[in-house]
Amino acid sequence: MKISVETYVRAPLDTVWRAWTTPDDIVRWNAASDDWHTTAAAVDLRVGGTFSSRMEAKDGSMGFDFEGTYTEVVPQERIAYAMDDGRTVVVEFAAEDAGVRVREVFDAEATNPMELQRQGWQAILDNFARYVETGGVAP
Repeated sequence: MKISVETYVRAPLDTVWRAWTTPDDIVRWNAASDDWHTTAAAVDLRVGGTFSSRMEAKDGSMGFDFEGTYTEVVPQERIAYAMDDGRTVVVEFAAEDAGVRVREVFDAEATNPMELQRQGWQAILDNFARYVETGGVAP
């Protein structure tokens, strides 16, 4: 089953792309709630390149690594990747009037209910949009 989430970011495409693909930015926006954060991120943005981010509860009670390999990279348009568990994700960036529509389509996992997964990914995407729109993007 595929799950889709999207947001509209009021910022130029190059700014949105940079915030999505730069480790210094990723650690600032990649969390679904205020009690979680990303402590490290790495990006090798090319087909066959890998990425990783370490997500942890701020109270130290739990954490996990989110990792995968890029299968398609079309600058400022599309990123596709396979996660280490074999699920796939496609992220599309579409410039519109005063901003960019970012859409993610991903394979659901079998452990958690689909709606919970959708809510979690949407929360991260919403956090990304807030981060970019409030000027948090690293120089």
